[in-house]
Amino acid sequence: MTGSVVVVARGATLPAAAVPLLRTAAAVYAGSDVDAAAFGLPPVAEAPSLRDIVLVVGSLAEPTAVALRSAGAQVLEASADPLVEAVLVMDRLRSPGGCPWDGVQTHDSMRKYLVEETYELLEAIEENDRAALREELGDVLLQVLFHARVAAEDPQDPFTIDDVAGELVAKLVGRHPNVFGDAGKVATAEHQELKWEELKQAEKQRKSIVDGVALGQPAAALAGKLGQRSGRAGIPLDLFPAGADPASQLFRTAATARRAGIDPEGDLRAVAKQFARDIRAAEAAARAEGVEPTTLEADGWRKFWPSA
Repeated sequence: MTGSVVVVARGATLPAAAVPLLRTAAAVYAGSDVDAAAFGLPPVAEAPSLRDIVLVVGSLAEPTAVALRSAGAQVLEASADPLVEAVLVMDRLRSPGGCPWDGVQTHDSMRKYLVEETYELLEAIEENDRAALREELGDVLLQVLFHARVAAEDPQDPFTIDDVAGELVAKLVGRHPNVFGDAGKVATAEHQELKWEELKQAEKQRKSIVDGVALGQPAAALAGKLGQRSGRAGIPLDLFPAGADPASQLFRTAATARRAGIDPEGDLRAVAKQFARDIRAAEAAARAEGVEPTTLEADGWRKFWPSA
């Protein structure tokens, strides 16, 4: 190899064209703006000469990279990887000199934002709003990146976004032996769900059929999930809460619906949202006739209520 080569990395990502050069180069050094130890390279400050070297930097603004480019060095630049960029941005925001608000957040203080962003994503899905779906998926991804970055700072049990992704890959592969292993083929989605439950029971060594049910989920969804789990275990409907109070009746309705393959949370939300639209329509109809909605009584609401 003749001349100097400047390799611009993005995080831990290198351009593919740089791999053979790095393997065969007589001298490879890390620029002052990258972690030399992370790349397993000596810092450029230790280079006896800048001739015929490969330099790995994070930016072309790195001083040695500027000098080498001025002397005609070849430049190889990694393509932007949006996921890597997102991690780097989150690191910058959380690090000293970054965003003061981001810097003081904790797992606990971020809980409400995780819930809010999840429901905003759910609404985008329900409304089939593609632009909102793309945006809200990004906001949920931010929550994952944020929590992983906070976790990396824990002095007792730190882990990074790479650990999160690695565990996810292992879980996906382990729970799809029919795809990644030599297990028998799964013919239907229902069969797949049954297999998943069996694998999770064995994997997590669960002692109860309700282990793993998220008790913090919305009540209708929780009742539905318990109805589904209890149905798989053969628990009869007559053992459901038998009270005549509204809460017991709601539980029986939601749990029974889920056993029948109905999503009580989603269907209830759909009905509630339609009711909200009907209210808006009635208010608009009243205003169109010069009637202030706040003055409406029962017969007035009936008059302006949209017909079925």
